[in-house]
Amino acid sequence: MSRRRHSDENDGGQSHKRRRTSEPIEIEDRLESLICRVGEKSTSSLESNLEGLAGVLEADLPNYKSKILRILCAVARLLPEKLTVYTTLVGLLNARNYNFGGEFVEAMIRQLKETLKANLYSEAVYLVRFLCDLVNCHVIAAPSMVAMFENFVSVIQEEDVPQVRCDWYVYTVLSCLPWVGKELYEKKDVEMDRLLNQIEGYLKRRQKTHVTMLQVWTADKPHPQEEYLDCLWAQ
Repeated sequence: MSRRRHSDENDGGQSHKRRRTSEPIEIEDRLESLICRVGEKSTSSLESNLEGLAGVLEADLPNYKSKILRILCAVARLLPEKLTVYTTLVGLLNARNYNFGGEFVEAMIRQLKETLKANLYSEAVYLVRFLCDLVNCHVIAAPSMVAMFENFVSVIQEEDVPQVRCDWYVYTVLSCLPWVGKELYEKKDVEMDRLLNQIEGYLKRRQKTHVTMLQVWTADKPHPQEEYLDCLWAQ
């Protein structure tokens, strides 16, 4: 008759414990993989893939909400080329779970503040652009986005601040408007007119002594080289 050794019993217990502790990690890795890969080449349509992923994430929200929030905030910052894919996904999740939409927006605002503190300005623009498209996905209300833009533009009224600070906030607003400008103007036309008038006034009075030094060419033909904010405003 064979006997199981005492050490075997101990090993079995440790192995079972390892399996239990590794399961949550495996699920988190699976969620990260699913979110990061959505939108890539697939035999199924993007619409069906997003619907399926939204269903998977909704089922895992009770146990893995914080992990899902972290992943979605990360891809919003690091994968700007898939912006509309992820805003649509957040919109689908918001339709299924209204509280999740609010928590995600709060997490995005926290990440935006942290990104600005870390001087990651390009990534901060991606986050603001993401928030803008969430208006189109009915996650953020248009008046809230207008209020954020007003806060950004209010920086130009500050005294004794570097022009580059004002330039960044104006650039962020102007570069994000194509994503949501029509929606905002339909809902808040008076506020948007005032906002654009403030930006126009700032662009007229800001110093442009740096332009000559940074010009790539000096000839005005076939067309003059424009300063980047002036060019953005003209569009």
